[in-house]
Amino acid sequence: MSRATTYLELSQEGAGAHKFYEVTVEGTVVSVRYGRIGADGQSQVSSFPTEEKARAAAAKKVGEKVRKGYAPAVQGQRAARPVTRRQVTSAPSTSRSVAPVLWRFRTGSSAFGIHIDEDRCWVGNQAGDVYTLSHGGEVLARYALPDGVKCLVADDFWIYAGCDDGKVYDLSSKLPFAAYDIAADVDIFWLDIREGVLNVSDRDGGLTVIDHEDEHQWSRRSAGGSAWMVRADERAVYHGHGKGVTAYEPGGSGELWHTPTTGGVLFGWQEDASVYAGTSRHVVQRLAKATGAVEATYQCDTAVYSCATAPGGRYVFAGDSSSSVYCFDADGTRLWKLGTGGGSALSMQYLDEKLYMVTTDGSLVCVDASTSAVTAAQQGTVPVAMDVKSAAALPTYTPATSVRTVATVSSAAAPAGGVVVQCVDDGGGRLRVHVVSDGFEPTWNVQFPRGIREVGTRYVVESLHPAQGGFYRVRGEIRRLV
Repeated sequence: MSRATTYLELSQEGAGAHKFYEVTVEGTVVSVRYGRIGADGQSQVSSFPTEEKARAAAAKKVGEKVRKGYAPAVQGQRAARPVTRRQVTSAPSTSRSVAPVLWRFRTGSSAFGIHIDEDRCWVGNQAGDVYTLSHGGEVLARYALPDGVKCLVADDFWIYAGCDDGKVYDLSSKLPFAAYDIAADVDIFWLDIREGVLNVSDRDGGLTVIDHEDEHQWSRRSAGGSAWMVRADERAVYHGHGKGVTAYEPGGSGELWHTPTTGGVLFGWQEDASVYAGTSRHVVQRLAKATGAVEATYQCDTAVYSCATAPGGRYVFAGDSSSSVYCFDADGTRLWKLGTGGGSALSMQYLDEKLYMVTTDGSLVCVDASTSAVTAAQQGTVPVAMDVKSAAALPTYTPATSVRTVATVSSAAAPAGGVVVQCVDDGGGRLRVHVVSDGFEPTWNVQFPRGIREVGTRYVVESLHPAQGGFYRVRGEIRRLV
């Protein structure tokens, strides 16, 4: 049986495109593989009644890509996207007392990503593993992503993982999918998502803003490099970098204010009226969102790798490069300093008198931050920390890498309660997904994996949820409707 393969690439460094597209015809079967240069990519397989129709379909696909700027190439000649792993050092704590750790879960690799909500704890590491745990320390599930996890962010009830492969994965369902694809010339440092708008800060001090349709909106270059902070609200995008914090108008029309900080920014946090910047010069600084004015300074003993607050900024927590964790009152008075007992905290979050941290040894740690527990710890009494183990039969979820994993159903067999959506051309050559089922706004777009969009194709999704900004998010499995 004859086999013919066409390999194309689109690599425009200034525009950020860095993709490949490969079409293979073998008899009546056409296989398509596509994705970021240097990665395995995703695949799609289609069968046709005759070899002639298969060759015609393949030629059409190749022609479409060539018209978009793709050109024949030799696989392997171009390098993959740049990736910077955060290099940190962690010295022993100088505190004589250790924090009251309730439980510790070792993920097996250095971890930066953390998100704590009312239902569970999320942690992501540089091996690409994301684990969910109960607040009591039981491991509930694992998501196996293709590359290292930079950070975990939440947008309403949706959880996203930003990875070193340049993709941001929606983890809100058992079948994760790539919701955003970041340009190859952006060396991602940190992410934030608000109402479906993705904000990306990078190694060069750049800020890139992408909408829920995975389309570039605007970008800026701040004065400093190594932008480890990006936070967003309805008033601004707050960008922390080597020269301080810069606030930009949400639509990208211009800079609102810039405040130099004491040292380069290594981490950021926000409350309703303030942003908090942890810096290399041993401080956390609280800045007014309205003006950028420094409202308070929280003095630590070494470089600050992470920070967080209790609701409203009632307490401010910080983790330093010497394996210590601090607590301050709102005005900047240091209330306590304790050793973490397991490396420096690279990210942290507070909830219900518990402080959750991910540390340089790849552990997710739960600390009892109540006044009574901290007082006892300062006097040398701490609980025996539970060493959490992962179950052998732990549910594991991986992103779909092939359309073949999307089960086909007939129109008559569409599941009760399912929602039908359809891929359409908006007239400008861009593929959108709109809702076909009754009871939804038909003009709203659906946030949908780009890799499986084909004009005219219909899909059944388990449920759709409206989002601020006028679009729908998918929950549950996606199935092709034929």
